[in-house]
Amino acid sequence: MKTIDSHHHFWKYDPVEYSWIDDPMEKIRRDFLPEDLAMVIKDAGVDGVISVQARQSLEETKWLLDLSRQNSFIKGVVGWVPLTSPKLETILSGLTHDHELKSVRHVIQGESDDNFILRDDFNRGVGLLEKVNLAYDILILEKHLPQTIEFVDMHPAQVFILDHIAKPKIGKNILSPWRENMIELARRQNVYCKISGMVTEADYLGWTEEQLQPYFDTVIEAFGPDRLMFGSDWPVCTVACEYRRWIEITRKNISRLSASEQERILSGTAIEAYKLDNRHIESKSVFKPTN
Repeated sequence: MKTIDSHHHFWKYDPVEYSWIDDPMEKIRRDFLPEDLAMVIKDAGVDGVISVQARQSLEETKWLLDLSRQNSFIKGVVGWVPLTSPKLETILSGLTHDHELKSVRHVIQGESDDNFILRDDFNRGVGLLEKVNLAYDILILEKHLPQTIEFVDMHPAQVFILDHIAKPKIGKNILSPWRENMIELARRQNVYCKISGMVTEADYLGWTEEQLQPYFDTVIEAFGPDRLMFGSDWPVCTVACEYRRWIEITRKNISRLSASEQERILSGTAIEAYKLDNRHIESKSVFKPTN
């Protein structure tokens, strides 16, 4: 089956810019670049990836777009733009001619205001994305789900992609109210969800596959295969689980589904949600860079 990894990061490590990489995550305090990921995905049988912002800067967004043009296995970019800026329209016009940009994201989970996602200036910015054919990736903690439901209802025609199944409290084996809120959010047909980021919400060294099971079950029940997509969150995932093991766990958990449903989760949903051109997907060989 064709497989698209819908969520990974690149960075040139800097201890100030990546201060969130704390001591338990020490192993990822280094550079992670396309040549590193190319080896990993080849071993795991992955055909292409979506590169996602790790810093809130236009500089990084442009860097990721450059990397996408230079590396054929990068099928699209989720960048950052200043959504609250009065100059947003001008900024978007300078970026959206580049068809590698598929979505934008803001680190809502890092905002001190739990209601940031409901701010008027932020929502004015999000309201411009549909006009330029961009999705919006939602990065939150599970406590933000009620506000996120309200936020999504403000933009019924906008494509949303929920990252890391909204970061439930897996380490504490807490399902409620995350489960109920996820089922409610999934009633909005314009919301997709990434099966990603789960192992790092558990104990890095002590998590088990059995512990993850009810979280897999919930998102499969809530969103169904048509709105679920595989994501690794590489290299962050490696503090708790190597890349190949994570994709094997995902494949195991969706093996109960039909072959077409499994393929939908592994590639079809990402192709649809990020508007990847199927001819582009087929024609770009994973390990033949464009320059």
